Amino acid sequence: MVKYFLLLSMLTVSCTGPREAKPESATALPIIGTWKLLSGTLVEKGDTTVTDYTRKLSFIKIINDSHFSFIMHDLKGGKDSAAAFSAGAGAYTLKGNAYTEHLEYCNDRNWEGNDFSFQVSIHGDTLVQTGIEKVAATGVDRLNTERYVRMIR
Repeated sequence: MVKYFLLLSMLTVSCTGPREAKPESATALPIIGTWKLLSGTLVEKGDTTVTDYTRKLSFIKIINDSHFSFIMHDLKGGKDSAAAFSAGAGAYTLKGNAYTEHLEYCNDRNWEGNDFSFQVSIHGDTLVQTGIEKVAATGVDRLNTERYVRMIR
């Protein structure tokens, strides 16, 4: 009986064969979640504009494992001269800290079909993305830096 058990144990071990080491995958930045835009800085033709998105506007970005969406509106219910609304969505890729959005849907159709590449970093619950926004149809060519805080994972 002992010989039978020993033989069975040896066969089991020999049948499993050598295990291949699995390559370590790079740890992806944890960008999936809902993000609230705190501030945006645009640099265009030498002029810098900083927008505080915590006072008169509200802007959120939602990112899942393959797509993003954003929506922005004013906080006065669209009832004064500061009325504003913007929305868009599409697929994205993330390789290291290179984040590229492919805008498939947008309330301003001139922006649809464009890719926007950013460098992203996450520090605690803050996401910062910086990149060039270039849309030939509108003449937009600017550096955009946005700072978000995580709302929901």
